[in-house]
Amino acid sequence: MKPARIYQQYIWLINAFRRRRRMTLEELNDQWVREEVNEGNPLSRTTFNRHRDAILDMYGIVLECDTKDHYRYYIANPEILDDDSLERWTLSTLTVGGVLSDSASLKDRIILENVPAGEEFMQTIIRAIRMGRQILMGYRRFGAEGYEKTVAPYALKLFHQRWYLLAFTGRHYAIYSLDRMMFVTLADESFEMPADFSPQAYFAEYFGVLTDETPMAHVVIRTYGNTANYFRTLPLHTSQREIATTSEYIDFSFDIRPTADFMGQLLSYDSGLEVLEPADLRTKLQQKIQSMLERYRS
Repeated sequence: MKPARIYQQYIWLINAFRRRRRMTLEELNDQWVREEVNEGNPLSRTTFNRHRDAILDMYGIVLECDTKDHYRYYIANPEILDDDSLERWTLSTLTVGGVLSDSASLKDRIILENVPAGEEFMQTIIRAIRMGRQILMGYRRFGAEGYEKTVAPYALKLFHQRWYLLAFTGRHYAIYSLDRMMFVTLADESFEMPADFSPQAYFAEYFGVLTDETPMAHVVIRTYGNTANYFRTLPLHTSQREIATTSEYIDFSFDIRPTADFMGQLLSYDSGLEVLEPADLRTKLQQKIQSMLERYRS
């Protein structure tokens, strides 16, 4: 069997348990045959156990059997598929990729978003992260001259269709957009990321990739119409909480550093929301809106 087909079977099994939660091998096999995962051939216990081991090795997902619940299998560590995990993103990407590969005839009816250049440097950067090697890159900021820089690559982050590199320059942390890199090569120098440094924790207080000295704030926003549904189905931040619900509006709170990335996201909802707290953030947004209005008036 071709490797691509086997990977699709792994993804099918994971998604089957995400949908149904718990299934016996017989129930799983019925669904397997009905959806013709392997051209209508049944799922044997041997094949299932082999796929189960591979899923653990590749994705870290544990499929356990509950002997007290009619020997039903289930995902024992669902937290590994949290929204911001690499495993969740990888699973989502592979799922979509498998569906698209089976739907080549519909390529003109499946419209994707454009991703800027820079992905060609990812392999070198990931290799450097894995090996603990610094990278030498050519970089050009918008409206500035290009330059060369040697940095220690700590982590990669995807935000608004762009890939960003979190790196340590030897003096401070810095963010570089891959689409503004001119070249990337492995440097001779090695590095070791501090054991107590967590990229997830570094970004935890922010929305997006701007990580400046904006102070922490308790932000309260009021949403109108259908805007709340966008927040409910895709929270902006892990601190998001729904704190008030009425027939006219719904309030959400955030404990976050309200940087320009966060303010820009709020502005994208147009008249569907307003900031209630803190007062200085409300004032900043009022000023931005007024500036936009003046531009249209001129």
